[in-house]
Amino acid sequence: MADYLVIVESPAKAKTIERYLGKKYKVKASMGHIRDLPKSQMGVNENENYEPKYITIRGKGPVLKELKMAAKKVKKVYLAADPDREGEAIAWHLAHSLDIDDQSECRVVFNEITKDAIKESFKHPRTIDMNLVDAQQARRILDRLVGYNISPLLWKKVKKGLSAGRVQSVAVKMIVDREREIEKFVPEEYWSIESTFLKDQEEFEGSFFSIDGKKVELPNREAVDKILSTLKGNSFKVDKVNKRERKRNPSAPFTTSSLQQEAARKLNFRARKIMMVAQQLYEGIDLGKKEGGITGLITYMRTDSTRVSETAKKEATEYITETYGKEFLGTPKEAKKAEGSQDAHEAIRPTSVHRDPKSLKSVLSRDQYRLYKLIWDRFTSSLMAPAIMDTVTVHLLNEGVEFRATGSTLKFKGFMKVYIEGRDDNKEEKDKLLPDLEEGMLVEAKEIEPNQHFTQPPPRYTEARLVKTLEEQGIGRPSTYAPTLDTIQRRGYVTLDNKRFVPTELGEIVLDLVIEFFPEIVDVEFTVKMEGDLDSVEEGKTEWVNIIDGFYQGFAKRLEVAEKEMEKIEIKDEPAGIDCENCGNEMVYKMGRYGKFLACSNFPECRNTKPILKEIGVKCPSCKEGNVVERKTKKRRTFYGCDNYPECEFISWDKPISRPCPKCDSLLVEKKSKKGTQIQCTECDYKEESQN
Repeated sequence: MADYLVIVESPAKAKTIERYLGKKYKVKASMGHIRDLPKSQMGVNENENYEPKYITIRGKGPVLKELKMAAKKVKKVYLAADPDREGEAIAWHLAHSLDIDDQSECRVVFNEITKDAIKESFKHPRTIDMNLVDAQQARRILDRLVGYNISPLLWKKVKKGLSAGRVQSVAVKMIVDREREIEKFVPEEYWSIESTFLKDQEEFEGSFFSIDGKKVELPNREAVDKILSTLKGNSFKVDKVNKRERKRNPSAPFTTSSLQQEAARKLNFRARKIMMVAQQLYEGIDLGKKEGGITGLITYMRTDSTRVSETAKKEATEYITETYGKEFLGTPKEAKKAEGSQDAHEAIRPTSVHRDPKSLKSVLSRDQYRLYKLIWDRFTSSLMAPAIMDTVTVHLLNEGVEFRATGSTLKFKGFMKVYIEGRDDNKEEKDKLLPDLEEGMLVEAKEIEPNQHFTQPPPRYTEARLVKTLEEQGIGRPSTYAPTLDTIQRRGYVTLDNKRFVPTELGEIVLDLVIEFFPEIVDVEFTVKMEGDLDSVEEGKTEWVNIIDGFYQGFAKRLEVAEKEMEKIEIKDEPAGIDCENCGNEMVYKMGRYGKFLACSNFPECRNTKPILKEIGVKCPSCKEGNVVERKTKKRRTFYGCDNYPECEFISWDKPISRPCPKCDSLLVEKKSKKGTQIQCTECDYKEESQN
C-alpha cells in the first residue's frame, strides 16, 4: 500500500514519475482541470465581487471520484500539476475538491521530468501560491465577462457562432489593419545600378553608391541616365579597401514565443502543432530499458525566460569542449529578463545535452525529432563562441561616380557549426567572396545594368511574424498565442493564404463593430496595461477584484449602449455566376471554417457544395481537355489537379507552367526551396536558373 498520492495532469507523466519515486508513491492523473466555470451560463456574479461559480467539468466525475478514493487511502496528497498559473489553479481546484488544506505543504513543482529533478522537488514541497491562482482566476473571469457578453450580442446582430475576446480581437485588428495598409499602398518607382566587374578573369558584383561623395536617389530613368553619362569608359579605380573583423553572437535558448517563431520558419509547423509536440517531449518518450524507459527530453515549454541552470551550463560546457574543442566554447552571458517576463522557469532546453538528436532518431517520430533537434541545436549553440567573419568593402571610382562591392568570408564558424537562426524572408545567407584588390588598382566593368524597382507594400503576417509582433507589443502571454491563432481561424475571421493571414469579410465586419462599441477591447495600449495589471496580481501587488471591477464598470455601460444601438447586419451570399448542376438554382459563395466555398442557394432543400477551383492557365497534360486547377488537401496543403476529376486523375504537388520543356516537350513545373523557385522538367534533367 502506498503512503503518498501524487496528482499530475497527464497519464504519460504519471507513469514516469511513479517509476522515479518508488513504491511508497502512487501517481494519478487529473486529466487537466477538474473544475471550471459552467459553459451554459456566465458563472460570474457581478454583484458579489465577481464571485466565480465553479462546477465539476462534464465527464470528469469518474476521475474525481477515483482521486477521492485514492486520497482516503494515503497519509498525504501532493499536487504536482504543471509549474505555471494554469497548473497552480488546477492544484487549487484539486485541493478544494479533495478537502486538502491549501495552506499545507502539498504543492510540488518541477521544470523537467527527470529522476534527479523529480526527487529534488519532493524534498521542497510548498503551499499553493494564491497569487498565481488569483492571477489565473482574474484572466479567466475577465475573458468570461468579455466573451459571454459580447458573443451573444454578435450572434443576435450578425450570425451565430461568433466570439470576441481580449487577445483574439487585437490579433484580428492587426491582420485587418495590415490588409487595409496593403490595399491603400501606392507603389513608388526607384532604380538601382548594378555592375559586374572583372579582375584577371575573376568576376564580382558591385552597386552604385554615390557621386562626388554624396548619396544620390535614383527615382527614375532620367536620374540613372545622368549618372551613366558621367562615366568615362568601363575602367574603375579601386579607391579604398576596408577590411574588418566582425563577430556574430549566438541566439539565446528558446522561450515559448521564440520557439513558435523559429519552428514556424524552419519546420513549417503551425503554433498549435509546435506546442503539442513540445508537450510530448516534455512529458517523456520511451527510450528503452537501457536508457531508463520513459524520460522527459526537454524542460517545461511554457516560459518567457532565457535563463539556464548552472548544472545545465556545466554539462553543456563539458560536452562542447569534448565534442567540438575548447576554442568553440563561449563565455556564458547573463540572461536578459524581458520587461513583464515572470522568469519563473528556465529557457526551453534539453534535459541532458548528452542526448544528442542523432542518438534519439530511432525512438522519436519525425515531428518529435525535428522539434527536439531544433531545441537541442539552439541551446547548445547558445553556449558556444561567436562566429568570426572577415568583411571587405571595396570603393570603386570612375569620374566621381562610386560603386561599392562588399564581401565576407567565414573565418571561424563558432556557434554556426551547430545552428544558425532562421529569417522571416526564408533566404539563406551566402558568403560573397571578392578577389584580392588593392588601392590604386584598375578593374573593368563588364556590364552596367540599370534596374527598375517599385516599393512593396508591408507583408501580410505569417504565424511567426504575428507571434513576434504580439510579444513585442506585450499583448497576451506566450502560452495564449497558439489557441488565439487557432480561434480566429475557426471563427472564420481570417484565413491562411500561402501561409499568410488574410482577413475575411466576416472578420472585418465583426472587428468594425467591436471598435465602434467596445474600443478598449482592441486598443493595444489598453490591452498592454491590462496585462501589466494582471501580472501585478501574480506578484501580489494588486487585488484581482479591483482590476476586474475597474474594467467592468465602464464595459457594462458600453454593453447597454450596444444592445440598443448596434444595428442588425445581414451578410448576403455573393452570387457565383453559375447554376447548381443538381437543381438548377444559383450557386453562391459561403464562408466556412476553411474559407470560402460554393453552395447551392436552395439550401436546405439542395445541399450541393463544391470547392472553389482556381485555374492557373495550364491545360491538363494528361487528358489534354481539362484545365489544371489549384486544390487544397484537408490539411490545407496546396496541390494541382485536373478539373475533370475523377474522370482524369492528374495531380502534381509542384505548380505546372504553360510552356513545355524545350528539351523533351514534357511538363515543366515550379520547384520551391529556401533558395527560391526553380523551373524543372518532370521527365528529363532540364532546369532553369533559380528565380528569387
